[in-house]
Amino acid sequence: MNAASTPALMAVTLNGIAQLEYDRTKPLPDYQGAYLAQMDQRMNEEGVVQDDQHILSPDLGQKAQFIAANLTEAIISNNEALAAAMCTWLATRMPDLHQVKIQQQEAGYEIHLDFTEPYVKQHPVRFGLPGTA
Repeated sequence: MNAASTPALMAVTLNGIAQLEYDRTKPLPDYQGAYLAQMDQRMNEEGVVQDDQHILSPDLGQKAQFIAANLTEAIISNNEALAAAMCTWLATRMPDLHQVKIQQQEAGYEIHLDFTEPYVKQHPVRFGLPGTA
């Protein structure tokens, strides 16, 4: 996918409800770019743990799964700074990614990286009492 067709928005949903949205049209501040580079270096040097298996030389997909799992944990634990960093990593390192779909299951969470279904921005629906403005 080229830059002209890269989706502008990437979203993270939990049980179908948007938790985070990343706007790729906004420039990434230098300090955030440096932090992401440190994340990359650490994963390259130390590897990642996925499904209780240590992967010494993870490819981009394995890194993305590791980051998505950490993103899920950050959302569940209300760690907004970590969630934002994980979301930013996924959006910048995987420009074709439309959505990270997290579904709560009986025994944990299912994470799906969706590269096909464009994200449609959610808007709140406001209800009022009849006769009120």
